[in-house]
Amino acid sequence: MEKLIITVALTGAETTKNQNPNLPVTPKEIAKAAYEAEQAGASIIHLHVRDKNGKPTQSVEIFKETIALIRERCNAIIQVSTGGAIGMTPEERIAPVYLKTEMASLTTGSVNFGEGVFLNPPDYIEYFARVMMENNIKPEIEVFEAGMIKNAVKLVEKGLLSKPLHFDFVMGVPGGIPGEPKDLLYLIDSIPPGSTWSVAGIGRYELTLGVMAIILGGHVRVGFEDNIYYKKGVLAESNAQLVERIVRIAKEFDREVATPDEARSILGIKKK
Repeated sequence: MEKLIITVALTGAETTKNQNPNLPVTPKEIAKAAYEAEQAGASIIHLHVRDKNGKPTQSVEIFKETIALIRERCNAIIQVSTGGAIGMTPEERIAPVYLKTEMASLTTGSVNFGEGVFLNPPDYIEYFARVMMENNIKPEIEVFEAGMIKNAVKLVEKGLLSKPLHFDFVMGVPGGIPGEPKDLLYLIDSIPPGSTWSVAGIGRYELTLGVMAIILGGHVRVGFEDNIYYKKGVLAESNAQLVERIVRIAKEFDREVATPDEARSILGIKKK
């Protein structure tokens, strides 16, 4: 099997410090959490940022400051989020991509998201894909429903995505695909040959699906964006603690963990 790529989603747009006081929200806190997670074994940093009030923002200046602080100490691949938060305009959501990081997230469809709707109509998707292509940024195709895989294939046919594709299955979001093992197997079987994939299990699904990915040759995403608990009723102390657990389990299965540069090689990314 390929070495295991571990992505850490440090902050997200929904989690609050009231839910877990260890959530990093300032640029310095996020950069410190990124360093700790990389030291623990993460090779991709999935990046959201917050404003001075702790609210989700796509501010280019805050992203720029945070990325600079991360790069001072980390070699990890930085993957900016274009998800932003529900209600943001496409122009707001795409803004951090112009900072030309190595990766960015690309959700290829709309989905009910808790009490809201994460809106990604075809014109948004094509707009985001085109900007990423023009700026030589590797998209991570975030899949909340199986139909989003077909939408990604259509982008390849239109010349807006290039193979091999890299997918992240976000599973267990209320309103999206469930996080049961059979659902993961179906998604794996649905992606184009030669694609790479990772899985982000939400809440209680994080550990189970992460272990499945290790066994099945995929990759894993963990972090406070997806899950704030280490085990039932026990808050995680840090993002790094969640990374450390995946590394420990991978070692039990003799699955080596990829360094950031090895992750770049697996994903076909040239270091910037």
